[in-house]
Amino acid sequence: MTIRIGFPGATGRISQLCQEASAAAGFLISGGTVRANSTRTPPQGIEILPDVRALADVSDVIVDFTHADTVEAHADALKGTSCAWVLGTSGVTPTGKAAIERIAKEVPVFYAANFSRGMNVVLLLAERLAQALPAESYDAEIVDIFHRNKVDAPSGTAIALGEAVARGRGRNLADVMVAGREGDIGARKPDEIGFSSLRGGSVAGENQLIITGPADQTSLTHRVSNPRVYAKGALQAAQWVVGKPAGLYSMKDMLLELNR
Repeated sequence: MTIRIGFPGATGRISQLCQEASAAAGFLISGGTVRANSTRTPPQGIEILPDVRALADVSDVIVDFTHADTVEAHADALKGTSCAWVLGTSGVTPTGKAAIERIAKEVPVFYAANFSRGMNVVLLLAERLAQALPAESYDAEIVDIFHRNKVDAPSGTAIALGEAVARGRGRNLADVMVAGREGDIGARKPDEIGFSSLRGGSVAGENQLIITGPADQTSLTHRVSNPRVYAKGALQAAQWVVGKPAGLYSMKDMLLELNR
């Protein structure tokens, strides 16, 4: 069966990489949407539809790398459809996450902070590392480096790393997260998970977890040299999630099934 795939925000950087790779992956591009005030030229050969609901009505799956501000609207647009949703938008708010969870009761939703297989293995390792190196003795810091045009900080992947560390230590990330430090802030609290974000140039993505103890330091680093790795992972997710029952799926779910 040929899968019909749609692209909200069709002029976006990762969206265009996905479009380029779609034919090779066996998809039929059903169309896309663009922002009303966008100054970018729509991609050639792709029908631009008026909104996400219209796109969902002609698609088996949509692949969405738009903006955190659109998450709730896109979730509402999928109500009453049978269209799957692959979402890679960064910086999703708590209300956005609640909207994702609600629509996942009606359609299959595949949500990932990062679509690189390697990064998702790092996330699994980060949780195990945090279990083995407790907060009482080991300090966890996360550094992310991205291109100058990235609009959110810390990155969604850095947040996912922090969540993995927090899970490993039985903590809630919101209770122990410290994003950036400045001035006379006092000594570091033992259970803090610190975040530092660097932005510049055309860096496709680098995320690092550094855990430092009294006499040693352990780190996990993932670097992306080509952003096409995100497009490849998103299209694999799209192919995998079509036909699944309604629910909220992740890279972990897909990798565990594919590696059985």
